[in-house]
Amino acid sequence: LPDHLRLLPLPPYSPELNPQEHIWDDLREKYFLNQAFDSLDALEDKLEAALVNYESAPARVHSITAWNWIITALPN
Repeated sequence: LPDHLRLLPLPPYSPELNPQEHIWDDLREKYFLNQAFDSLDALEDKLEAALVNYESAPARVHSITAWNWIITALPN
């Protein structure tokens, strides 16, 4: 293992511990709740707009994903 990497043991199935799972939950709740799309292109357009919103709001992404146990596991 390279010196700049550190492994954190996680349970075999733990979606609640994966920060990206919370992004997907937020995405579904805020942008895709009870919607049907006429085409795959329409869905992709909506997804692209949502991701642009996340990109322009790093504090929001931080609040969803940067839990204390993650922050303390990162090297200084």
